[in-house]
Amino acid sequence: MKSKEQSVRVRIQEVDLQEKARITSKGQITVPHEIRRLLRVRPGDSLLFEADGTRVSVRPVRVESPFAKYRGIGNPGIPSGRKAIVRWVRQMRGQ
Repeated sequence: MKSKEQSVRVRIQEVDLQEKARITSKGQITVPHEIRRLLRVRPGDSLLFEADGTRVSVRPVRVESPFAKYRGIGNPGIPSGRKAIVRWVRQMRGQ
């Protein structure tokens, strides 16, 4: 099965860029380097495709760290940072 040629158009911060990509028989595309650079995506990142009528927009999916919700809930008596924590543990042990 031959791959289909598809045109990708991106407009980010007054940058108008048009690049081509091919769709393989497995439905995969390679996002052109300039588009990846503009979207600031790397291998393993996810992209969201949104269809609106005849237009499709692509944007990166920014995932918040799974630990972000726990940020700042530590014990108020324990300082942050490795050295400070080691010092606190030694004080608690009486060393």
